[in-house]
Amino acid sequence: MTEEKNNGVVDERPREKQRGPVVLRRGRRDELTTTDQRLLDSRGHSDWVHTDPWRVLRIQAEFVEGFGALAEVPSAVTVFGSARTGRDHPEYQTGRELGAALANAGFATITGGGPGVMEAVNRGCSEAGGFSIGLGIELPFEQGLNPWVDLGVNFRYFFVRKTMFIKYSQAFICLPGGFGTLDELFEALTLVQTKKVTKFPVVLFGKSYWQGLYDWIKSSVLESGKVGEKDLALLHLTDDIDDAVRVVKEAHQAWADAH
Repeated sequence: MTEEKNNGVVDERPREKQRGPVVLRRGRRDELTTTDQRLLDSRGHSDWVHTDPWRVLRIQAEFVEGFGALAEVPSAVTVFGSARTGRDHPEYQTGRELGAALANAGFATITGGGPGVMEAVNRGCSEAGGFSIGLGIELPFEQGLNPWVDLGVNFRYFFVRKTMFIKYSQAFICLPGGFGTLDELFEALTLVQTKKVTKFPVVLFGKSYWQGLYDWIKSSVLESGKVGEKDLALLHLTDDIDDAVRVVKEAHQAWADAH
């Protein structure tokens, strides 16, 4: 379509409408509402919050929130362990003592923020005057952050939460736990083995619990050539809290010297 201007010059451009940076011409410009109006005028359907493009933004938001919340925390150690451990169980007391020992050594503690061993470690750290951090996860059953968390961040996505565990920790200490603990254990070992993270000790606390796994890795995985001797050396087994803290301190000092 063309139109004649007042000075008699014919304008050959089709009529158009601008929608932000987008130019709409011909039949495409026949919109009855504006973008602002569609945003503000009605609630509309909620299906869009479950679409993949929106999930990308939500994932991005979780990374931003996590980085922002944890960027200024002191040197920290992540401790994993079972959420099913009762408060009257000896492993709960071990968790409290370990959390206190890490706090006294100058480390913040990071856990999954739940009950059981996680609560015990957060509690021990908090009672000793340390910085107790919990990174929770949305689960199909009710859990919530334990009351001993000083700084808590809840996540929807496991892979975002895992990034925070790795990025803001100097070491992993694994107390007896289930699939979640095993998942984080092997995630850390893979990242250290492939040098995605450096000078990152992984401590298995509780020889009676972890010895069978260690022996299987040594007799089956190592013997069949699936890992090397250096890979097996990434694991440190102990029953002693002072020994576990020593491993963490030495690794942290080595990292500080290198930086």
